[in-house]
Amino acid sequence: MTLGYNTTMTEKNLLDSHHVKMVTVYASSSAALKPVYYDSARRLGEILALAGKSITYGAGGGGLMGAVADGALSKNGEVYGVVPNFLQELELTHRGLTNLKIVGDMRERKHFMLQNSDAVVTLPGGSGTYEEVFEALTMKRLGQWIGPIIIVNTIGFYDGLLAFLNHSVDERFMGRRHLEMWSVVDEPEQVPAALENAHAWGSDALEYANVTNANA
Repeated sequence: MTLGYNTTMTEKNLLDSHHVKMVTVYASSSAALKPVYYDSARRLGEILALAGKSITYGAGGGGLMGAVADGALSKNGEVYGVVPNFLQELELTHRGLTNLKIVGDMRERKHFMLQNSDAVVTLPGGSGTYEEVFEALTMKRLGQWIGPIIIVNTIGFYDGLLAFLNHSVDERFMGRRHLEMWSVVDEPEQVPAALENAHAWGSDALEYANVTNANA
């Protein structure tokens, strides 16, 4: 299987949100984390591969990124990496990937990873990971990309972020319906069910992207 390099965002919108074949995984490249984070990341890769899902990610060979790829490849999964030219050495690009695509910059990387995926799964990470998942949430809110977004909340890592997102809804910066844009799991083993049971979302989301009343 190869990435659909010519697939457009519009064509992706026509897909059923639960018809997941390609999963984009956002994750840290840090090599200084607690072992539990690496274990969770590797298990995610294994689980997605065993579920017949292909993975596209940032191509890193270390950190949580490398652990995801190692896990999937150990179960004969397909793993596609996308990396900007200037990051190839810094992130120590994984050498065993199914396919590696080199792009010009970070914006191109994010766009390519998202437009070629049916779903997003985010593991713990730093500012780059936050930027990626928030871009996915924004595109989903606008109906420009409509796949499931799963947050893997390893040992409560995202508790603060989830509280902040709920606070944003309480303060009317987002609507109650927008809480359906993502799902949260504690363990990688819960991801396949979360993908299957994610709330349906459509390109008509643009119609209620803005919060116009207190009950929305």
